[in-house]
Amino acid sequence: MKLKLIYPKWGKLKGQTTFNLPPHGPVVFAASLPGYVDVQFTDENLEEINFDDPCDLVAVSMMLSTQAKRGWAIADEFRKRGKQVIFGGISAMLHAEETMAHADSVFLGESEGRMEQVLEDWKNGSLKKVYNFMLEHPPIELVGPARRDLYKRDLYNHKGVQMVDLFHASRGCRFSCYPCAVSYLGGRNFRPRPIDKVIEELDGIENNRLFIVDNSLAQNKEWERELFREMIPLKKKWISHTIEDDPEILDLAAQAGAWYVYQAVYDTSDYIKERVKRYHDYGIGVEGTILLGLDNQSEDDCKRLIDFLLEINLDLAEFTVLTPFPHTKAYDDLLRQGRIFDHDWDHYNAGRIVFQPKQMSAEKLQDLYDYAWKSFYGEESQEEKMFQLLFNVVSREMDDGTYRPRNRKLIHRSFGKEVVRTVGTPGI
Repeated sequence: MKLKLIYPKWGKLKGQTTFNLPPHGPVVFAASLPGYVDVQFTDENLEEINFDDPCDLVAVSMMLSTQAKRGWAIADEFRKRGKQVIFGGISAMLHAEETMAHADSVFLGESEGRMEQVLEDWKNGSLKKVYNFMLEHPPIELVGPARRDLYKRDLYNHKGVQMVDLFHASRGCRFSCYPCAVSYLGGRNFRPRPIDKVIEELDGIENNRLFIVDNSLAQNKEWERELFREMIPLKKKWISHTIEDDPEILDLAAQAGAWYVYQAVYDTSDYIKERVKRYHDYGIGVEGTILLGLDNQSEDDCKRLIDFLLEINLDLAEFTVLTPFPHTKAYDDLLRQGRIFDHDWDHYNAGRIVFQPKQMSAEKLQDLYDYAWKSFYGEESQEEKMFQLLFNVVSREMDDGTYRPRNRKLIHRSFGKEVVRTVGTPGI
């Protein structure tokens, strides 16, 4: 059986450094398929779809709301050609009702242990319109190594630098943050994968640099402690969301290869300033994630927050505006209050205002968002700051013998001048 697996393209945010990471959802899904399925994967962000390729079934995996309309158009085109299409992924779950109009089947939930029956139904001509497993999570032990062999590796590089591989050590989240849909998608219970399974998969990933995409690693201190201890011998270098604010955990994370973390910066408190400093004390970089447009934020509050970022020595900052994704508390509140004025999913990219803010106009919030990017990266561009983080990790790899050279020199253009830094033989 030949299955064509599609990851739809989406429009990138204007003015930001754009690159494409190897998508995680499609290859995790592919790992749950029976062995007899021959999978052909296309990431439309990097290559065109051949709608005339022979296949038996088409699967569209969507992560972002901004992929939804394109995913539907892809399905419509395949169905015109007589192919059946099944949808899955985060965006399919968030936009299930609309997706059904473009699908032969929509799979909701986690696919481990379920695809054998789905494909049996397809072979028997009895494919269901909806497979809903949202409230029935499979045993976490069933999660196996993702099918990274499906990646066309040469496509996933940015200016000669291989992009990080994505990986997850747990599912679910015990937190329920206001703008987040994770509790709807994966449940409020923290579901860690067995440590031995995690280490086995990590050890099998050829790429030394990873992004651990768990919603938060700071959910169970004992699990976090054991995970980092077991990761130390692997000498991987990794990015993640929040790590427990505990000296022992931070020390273990650093030993295990923590490269930098995404840390929410939600106010101008001394706690945030010290939080960033503690990461840096252990050699862990920090990319601040800053959300603008919450109801408790005035224009002055946003400006103070933006100015504060320059005081706390962030390595990078990523700015977003509140975006009311379906099945979040933010969506429910703003919809009930009649404050959502734009329902075009292409605009739900966390960089465009689609609702009426409480303390300012939508135009003013858009101006503040643009100002935030320009202000933070005014003296040193985003690409230059990213380069410094890359240079730091290369230095660490050279120290522990895991550096895999490609070019002898990193070339950094700064303020119109070319700066050459030799980092090894024959380079990155």
